[in-house]
Amino acid sequence: MLPAVSPWPAGHGGLRDTVRQELIARQLDEQIAARYPVGQRLRILDAGMGQGFQALRLARAGHTVTGLEADPELLKAARDSLATEPAGIRERVRLIEGDGRETGVHFLPGSFDVVLCHGVLMYAQEPDALLAGLARMLAPGGLLSLVVRNGEALALRPGLAGDWAGALAGFDADTYPDDNGVKVRADRLDALTTTLAGIAAPLHAWYGVRVLTDGVAADVGLPAAAELERLLAAEDRAGRTEPYRRVAALLHLCGVRG
Repeated sequence: MLPAVSPWPAGHGGLRDTVRQELIARQLDEQIAARYPVGQRLRILDAGMGQGFQALRLARAGHTVTGLEADPELLKAARDSLATEPAGIRERVRLIEGDGRETGVHFLPGSFDVVLCHGVLMYAQEPDALLAGLARMLAPGGLLSLVVRNGEALALRPGLAGDWAGALAGFDADTYPDDNGVKVRADRLDALTTTLAGIAAPLHAWYGVRVLTDGVAADVGLPAAAELERLLAAEDRAGRTEPYRRVAALLHLCGVRG
């Protein structure tokens, strides 16, 4: 039995985004539970936290969370969401304006048990250096949670939409237009596996995210609760099962610091 859908901050409500955030949350919780005793309060860094969905959820679970975000508008949205939380949760969250390349400025190596880098790598000009810097922030045995666009599935969304030119281009592409039309990079599992090994945080587990619903329009809202749970159950299984997870829109990779 999968857990009920988590309560998300205001502004979170579209189906595609809900699937993304909920599946990543379940996968991350699974990896944390496998590595740490129940009830242990972890030190967590969310580098490129966006509006703070995962950061706030983890703070509600009792962890101490530092959010790093370079976009002032997203940082304001995170602060606005945090302001609605009880005092005990607010005290566990620190928000900093900055990006993942600046971790060495703000923190000492080994300062965190878990580091999140979700939806950031596609915008990084030097992704290997970014990942190496994040890995240095991990204590021994710490968990690096990385969410990237799957370069092996770039033909799928346009193909299912009947955009045959886009599908043909996607087979050999290493970039794609994001939801704002900005051309950004995609990553491949094999290359990231090599990178993680090289920064002493080798791949421990990986999942697909948004296999069955990636073609849904970004503005589609949520179905009724029971239907949403069935949808999430199907997506959760697809994200763990071959061959489905290899064609997910996103990959969630979990490396462990040696």
